[in-house]
Amino acid sequence: MKVHHLNCGSMRPLGGPLVCHVLLVETDSGLVLVDTGFGLQDVADPARRLGLTRHLIRPVLDPEETAARQVERLGFRRRDVRHILLTHFDMDHIGGLADFPHAQVHVTAAEAEGAMRSPTWAERRRYRPVQWAHGPRIVEHSPHGESWRGFAAARPLEAIAPGLVLIPLPGHTRGHACVAVDAGDRWVLHCGDAFYHRGTVDGRSRVPFPLRAMESLVAFDRGKVHSNHARLAELYRRAEPDLVVVCAHDPVMYEAMRAGS
Repeated sequence: MKVHHLNCGSMRPLGGPLVCHVLLVETDSGLVLVDTGFGLQDVADPARRLGLTRHLIRPVLDPEETAARQVERLGFRRRDVRHILLTHFDMDHIGGLADFPHAQVHVTAAEAEGAMRSPTWAERRRYRPVQWAHGPRIVEHSPHGESWRGFAAARPLEAIAPGLVLIPLPGHTRGHACVAVDAGDRWVLHCGDAFYHRGTVDGRSRVPFPLRAMESLVAFDRGKVHSNHARLAELYRRAEPDLVVVCAHDPVMYEAMRAGS
């Protein structure tokens, strides 16, 4: 499968610039997005769609950065996007859902529960229901029984295409997940917001304090977040030649993938 690396939402919070690293995967049965970043409706009406949080994350909101525009620039139609795999329901990951109304949207059942059905008070404040008010076709998954690279539970999404795996990794949100994609020469493990900065896993780079503080502040379960950091750092430092680990927001990791390294 051919994998395109897209930045679908530059942001300028305290702590340094961030991206919204989205994967666009070409499969035999159509296009697949891993997350969407911000969408055209977010650009048009940020106050309603993003709320006060926009003043904290300070998104650029350039329509040319949206997945919709980038899919079209690559020569595809929006209708060619058949499936969207979500790491979680935070606004900077699902804002573009409405730009692809014909796609099936895949998410863990735990994330759908926490965002859409039975949210806690904190979850009600966290999520933006206006971003799914168009009624997307949600497909819920409860991965269990399969292992993948040391993760106890994983769900191969063979019905979409071989080489796509949904791996639950709760902590950042109730039902947060990673998505693994077989890019042919190696697997790409998109970890969403399981970590924010390369320094969390590489053991060399310094994580800016504002990012560490924000990561802790928004965590659904801080203990699980820290456990996930340790697990992903161990996997990253093994440097397996057929695996690359990335997160959603680190611009250095994103540019390395864009450059093919």
